[in-house]
Amino acid sequence: MRIVAFFVLFFGLIGCRESVQPTLVDKPVEVRRPQSFPPFEFPADNRPTALRIQLGRQLFYDTRLSSSNAIHCGSCHVLSAAFTDGRATSPGIAGIAGRRNAPTLANVAWMKRFMMEGGVPTLETQALAPLHDSLEMGTNMMRAVHRLNEDGDLKALAKAAYGRDSIDPFVVTRALACFQRTFVSGDSRYDRFLLGQKDQINEHELRGRDLFFSERTQCGSCHGGVFFTDMEYHNIGLYAVYSDEGKARATHLPGDVGKFKTPTLRNIQLTSPYMHDGSIASLEEVIAFYNRGGEPHINRDVRVRALQLSKQECDDLLAFLMTLTDWNFVQQKDLLPLER
Repeated sequence: MRIVAFFVLFFGLIGCRESVQPTLVDKPVEVRRPQSFPPFEFPADNRPTALRIQLGRQLFYDTRLSSSNAIHCGSCHVLSAAFTDGRATSPGIAGIAGRRNAPTLANVAWMKRFMMEGGVPTLETQALAPLHDSLEMGTNMMRAVHRLNEDGDLKALAKAAYGRDSIDPFVVTRALACFQRTFVSGDSRYDRFLLGQKDQINEHELRGRDLFFSERTQCGSCHGGVFFTDMEYHNIGLYAVYSDEGKARATHLPGDVGKFKTPTLRNIQLTSPYMHDGSIASLEEVIAFYNRGGEPHINRDVRVRALQLSKQECDDLLAFLMTLTDWNFVQQKDLLPLER
């Protein structure tokens, strides 16, 4: 009887030990920032911690955020393509094509307003748009959190990260934003050149840089600063008539028809096709478009005009744009799905 009692007690203790979840201990995280970038401005209720980033990473690649249980945020924002997807417009649930080209998520921590018309004020609220869009993830937040709350491990992680007893919209939106603020890209050859490594850029590329920032082309007037975007909205004369009204969708002002947020040119080599609708396939074609001067439109920016660049000058511009690729960024394993 003593032997039987011993084994009952022994295996009972093992069973108890295995059923207890490990204690999750959180800690603040200092997100890396390139030397030339401005300081982060984190929301007071969403400062980065290890568990918040981990939770956001899991949610970013969680198909339970889509009604079909088949796609996730990473379906349209792929690391190897600088968090774009290589398609003109991304297919959502049931393969239905979306309205716009998937933008890069690199350096969203510093971006002002979101969506191409600027209709979303913060990175936290941005997650609500694709979640509820019938052409993207096609669900709603309350249905999504109900499914997520069935996962005990995820609930425990959410409690440790945000101190809440269940996964709710606050947790989902903030965790996703916290993870995306770690998508920092600032280590291109051009960045290294600016830091003193002059061998990173050749004469061909330097000619392209000088042309890019010249008064003649004025490329840098919209694509300037460390992020290569002024974060403003412009009509570049892509069409004489726009089916997508751009900023006017948010403001309802005729003067905003055809205006879209200036995209960053960082990693532009990897984010084809281009324009808000993915209608231009290659960088060569983008340069040719600007060289022609775009289509006539009443709202077209006055800086968009025929440039009359030679083939050599177009090639120089292209060479400079290639120096903006951050190859280390697109190979960061901690931005990929967690291994199961």
